[in-house]
Amino acid sequence: MLASVASLQLGKLEMLEFLNLSHNQFSGSIPSSLASMLSLSTLDVSYNDLEGPVPTTWLLQNASASWFLPNKGLCGNLPGLPPCYSTPVAAHKKGKILGLLLPIVLVIGFVIVAAIVVIIILTRKKRNPQESVAAEARDLFSVWNFDGRLAFDDIVRATEDFDDKYIIGTGGYGKVYKAQLQDGQLVAVKKLHQTEEELDDGRRFCSEMEILTQIRQRSIVKMYGFCSHPAYKFLVYDYIQQGSLHRTLENEEPAKELDWHKRIALATDVAQAISYLHHECSPPIIHRDITSNNILLDTSFKAFVSDFGTARILKPDSSNWSALAGTYGYIAPELSYTSVVTEKCDVYSFGVVVLELVMGKHPRDLLDGSLSSGEQAMLVKDILDQRPTTPPTTKENQLALLIKLAFSCLESSPIARPTMREAHQTLIQQPSSSSCPVPFSELTLQEIRDAC
Repeated sequence: MLASVASLQLGKLEMLEFLNLSHNQFSGSIPSSLASMLSLSTLDVSYNDLEGPVPTTWLLQNASASWFLPNKGLCGNLPGLPPCYSTPVAAHKKGKILGLLLPIVLVIGFVIVAAIVVIIILTRKKRNPQESVAAEARDLFSVWNFDGRLAFDDIVRATEDFDDKYIIGTGGYGKVYKAQLQDGQLVAVKKLHQTEEELDDGRRFCSEMEILTQIRQRSIVKMYGFCSHPAYKFLVYDYIQQGSLHRTLENEEPAKELDWHKRIALATDVAQAISYLHHECSPPIIHRDITSNNILLDTSFKAFVSDFGTARILKPDSSNWSALAGTYGYIAPELSYTSVVTEKCDVYSFGVVVLELVMGKHPRDLLDGSLSSGEQAMLVKDILDQRPTTPPTTKENQLALLIKLAFSCLESSPIARPTMREAHQTLIQQPSSSSCPVPFSELTLQEIRDAC
């Protein structure tokens, strides 16, 4: 509006010295034509809505800022006015400066925020490191039929952070703790211990965790869940009250209570569990450490196979070669020179456990696969565990069958051994009469192997 007025009227006033346009509600910019009015010494455009640059005339170089304020947005090189960025070069420079400053400001802001977060985390860990680790581990339960957060807290609380007073045994690569959850349920917790063989133990932990998440069989110990964390690695099982078969056979009273009927049933349960691993799992699973220590008994002496830390899944596209694993005295002899894992390795270990069950101790002198002349003439009744009552006549045939099966499982040639399915079928059949040439009490070991 002021530009149009100046172009029409003010340009004719060549001798104008003083121009007061204040308080007129002018808008737009001050016209550049005013710069050509050499006589103009005062230009008061205050209290308008003007914007843009103030004309540069040598007469206005000492002008008062009050002539131009207040206005909407005037700029210029006069005292009290903001500078103008009216040229493309200046605008480009301003944009370039802003473009450089913005990422710097953002980076500095991010670093400050990250530093604050790190300080807060370190402070919290310093205050209560155990609580911090526990919080991270809570969410790492994978197979659990309770609330995962509650379960982790509950187990740490029940064991007082795995205090030694709750230890009830060892499980190969770790210690086993007894824990009573808040709802009263008892569980066994096997915790990975820190050793020099930590890498190997870690593999065994992962192997057991992987296998037990895949299998469910009534004579294999039930796993409820696991926790895998740098600070906590443990498996949670059903708590089996009686403990291991090895412990039962070592103690007089429990060994007496484990009568021949229970021992035959126990061997049948273990055979069924191993047969399940070999013949009903795909691909088959080899336990590789069937021992009396890894067979747990409940209060009724029902058996549960446990400790799958050295178990191996037989893969059809693999050589199944493996480093020697297992417990001395139960390892199949061929593993010492072939190092190839097969189902027959478990069959051999099962035979050792069955003879241990019959004798009440480890059958070290009968494990070479061939009986000496003195052992051939040894009476069966002389190797039987004397702590239970004498087997009744109704059980003699089954007991003879059990002993014969044990020796067949201990054959030095893996091919000569039965499969676990065949072993289980042998145990569940009910022999109507004995095929042995003499009464059970007079049988020798050789006669039981050859004729019964």
